[in-house]
Amino acid sequence: MASMTSRKLGLTAALTVGPIAAWRFAQAYRARAGYPHRHPPDHDPSFLGLAFEDLTIPSGGVDLPAWWIPARDGAPGPAVLLIHGWESARDRTLPNAQILHAIGMHVLTLDVRGHGANPAEELPLTAGEFGEDALAGVRTLLARPDVTAVGILGHSMGGIGALLASAAEPAVRGVVAASTPADPYRLTRQTFRLAKLPFPGPLAWPLAWLTTHVFLAPRGHTVRGVSAARAIETYQGPVLLIHGDADRVVPISHVRRLENAVEAAREDEPDAGPVEVLVIPGGEHSWLYEFSAYRGAVGRFLTEALGGPLDPAQAEAIARATPASRLPQREHPFSAMQGEPGGVRTLVRAIRMAGGGEPDANVGEAPDPA
Repeated sequence: MASMTSRKLGLTAALTVGPIAAWRFAQAYRARAGYPHRHPPDHDPSFLGLAFEDLTIPSGGVDLPAWWIPARDGAPGPAVLLIHGWESARDRTLPNAQILHAIGMHVLTLDVRGHGANPAEELPLTAGEFGEDALAGVRTLLARPDVTAVGILGHSMGGIGALLASAAEPAVRGVVAASTPADPYRLTRQTFRLAKLPFPGPLAWPLAWLTTHVFLAPRGHTVRGVSAARAIETYQGPVLLIHGDADRVVPISHVRRLENAVEAAREDEPDAGPVEVLVIPGGEHSWLYEFSAYRGAVGRFLTEALGGPLDPAQAEAIARATPASRLPQREHPFSAMQGEPGGVRTLVRAIRMAGGGEPDANVGEAPDPA
């Protein structure tokens, strides 16, 4: 307890020396947290017995590797774009593809730039890139003659990307956003907590504000422009928000903020699509598809929103019965939250050295965010 109190006082004192210390921290945070560790796919759709085609999708000067997974022998029908989360890849979306394929929907899943099989990026990545790449995927689907309607399912940062893309492309007929951060300020503040950086609240929030702006600056993004809460206010189609009540990475308060934002925006829009919220008891940040309630809700919602190909009740029953589960993969914690060299200790060192102190060798390490 004494050690933690001393650490908190030391960091607070360092940051209160002046804006230079906070600026150094924000730059160190951006350098560490803005560049995901890349994890190329361990499996392709054939691991689950799914036929597929390799594609590349141009997006902002990058050719994104992708898989097209047709259903019903390629007959024309609805398609769903899957967008993975931070430090993930398209193979992590395959259990969702398995569910959608079972109910007769085509699937497109891609590696967001700087992730999966893509090369590393020179500039830090933000939710804006998830949105841009999701939009490229949507437009690829809209251009296909075998696609009759388009929906998006995104997880975590991919959920933000899904909402940003749907706000930019009204042809999207339905969006599922799972475990999605509501806005960049709160996401940054939450990463401080996950990294066990001992900032008291009165200091943490303004520091999160500064850090968020510094993080977004190299790409020219604005806070409003990469906010899921703002995007969901713009999109007028059907929305399904899903969150686990045991999520330690993105607290359940985020889904409540998204729910409040979309409901307030649609009070005077009688023609807007329905908004549904599903909270999974015991659900953590990832692997929500292992819950039958998740699978059933996704199957029914997307079938209704995209107009088939099955009856919604039939799709719900089939989706619930589909045995989707996580694939065998190497688990890895989020690099920005670790105490390895260049991780949390680097961030703390930036603060303490800026304030004239010495780095603390005993900074707590974050749990694996699952």
